[in-house]
Amino acid sequence: MKGSILRSLLAPWWAAQLLTGAKSFLDNPLIGSEALNRRGLHGWRVATAHRLAERRRAALSAQVAPEDRESFQRDGFVIKRDFLPPATFAALRDGLLQWPGPAREMVQGDTITRRYAVDPGLIGAVPAMKAFLRDPRWRSLARYVASFDVEPLLYVQSILSRRHDAPPDPQTRLHADTFHPTMKAWLFLQDVGPADGPFSYVRGSHRLTPERLAWERKRSLTVRDERDYLSARGSFRIGEDELASLGLPAAESFAVPANTLVVADTYGFHARTTSDRPTTRIELFAYSRRNPFLPFAGLDPWSLPGVAERRIPLLWLTHDIYRRWIGQPWAKAGRKRPGDE
Repeated sequence: MKGSILRSLLAPWWAAQLLTGAKSFLDNPLIGSEALNRRGLHGWRVATAHRLAERRRAALSAQVAPEDRESFQRDGFVIKRDFLPPATFAALRDGLLQWPGPAREMVQGDTITRRYAVDPGLIGAVPAMKAFLRDPRWRSLARYVASFDVEPLLYVQSILSRRHDAPPDPQTRLHADTFHPTMKAWLFLQDVGPADGPFSYVRGSHRLTPERLAWERKRSLTVRDERDYLSARGSFRIGEDELASLGLPAAESFAVPANTLVVADTYGFHARTTSDRPTTRIELFAYSRRNPFLPFAGLDPWSLPGVAERRIPLLWLTHDIYRRWIGQPWAKAGRKRPGDE
C-alpha cells in the first residue's frame, strides 16, 4: 500500500522528467519502461532532442569559423593546436600547476579524477586564466558545440590512472554521455603521449543516423536487464565490434602536444584510452549540459557575471549538505597541487 501511494505521488515528477535531460533507466520507471519504449518513447526523446539542438546550433553558427563548423559537422569534434599565444599559455600552465587549491576527488576503478573549481579564488591567483575565459574563439566554439549560449562549467582536472589495484576505469570503455548532444572540452596543459591515457573518439558518431536511432531504440528495451550499471543509468556503452554495424569507423586516440584544445559533442562515442602504467594527465576541463528540450539557446541566469564563476562551489556545497538524498561522489581532498600524488 505504501509503495502504491509513493508511486502515485511520484508519477507527476517522473512524467515531468521526460521533457528534461533525465536519462536513468533505473531511477525513473517511465524512462525505463520497456512497454513505453517499444511504443517509441526513448526514440522520440532522442530524435526530438537532436532536432532542437540543430536549430539552436544554427542560431549560434555565425560566431564560429567556417572551418571549425565544417570539422565539427563532419567529425563531432574540433581540435585546435597551439591554441593560446605561447607566453599566455606558459603563464597559464605554470600558474595552474603551482596552484595549491582546494581539491575534490572521485575514484572510478583504478583511476582518481581530481578537480579544482575555476572560481574567483583561482582566477585571482592565476591572472592568465582571464585570457582563456575571454577568448572569443573558445567562447563561441564551446557554445556552438553545446548548442546553448551559456557559460560552461570549468575545472582544472588531473587524471591519475592506474593508482591502485582495482577494476579498470569505466571511462575507458567507449560510451555516449547521454541521449542528447552535450559539450565537453579539454585544454591540455602538458603533452599527452600515446601511453598517457589520451582522449579517443569515433569520428561521425555524433550524428543521429537511422542506424544509430535503431540502436538507441533496441538498447532502451534491454538496458535495465544488462549487467552494466552506467549504461542503465543512461550513458550507453558500446563495443568496438558494434561500430561497423552502425556505419562507423574504429575509435581514434589523440596524442597531442600541450596547448591543444579539443571541443567535442559527447553524444558521440568516446573514451579515455587505457594505459599500461601509472600516468597523470592535467588539463583545463569544461562541460555544458542543459535541458535538451528547450527551444531557445540563451536566457540562462547561471551564466551571469558574478554568478557563473561561483556555480561549481555552490554545486559541491549543495551535494555536501544533501548527500543523503542526492549523493556526493566528489570527496574533499584538502589543498594540493594538480600534479601531487
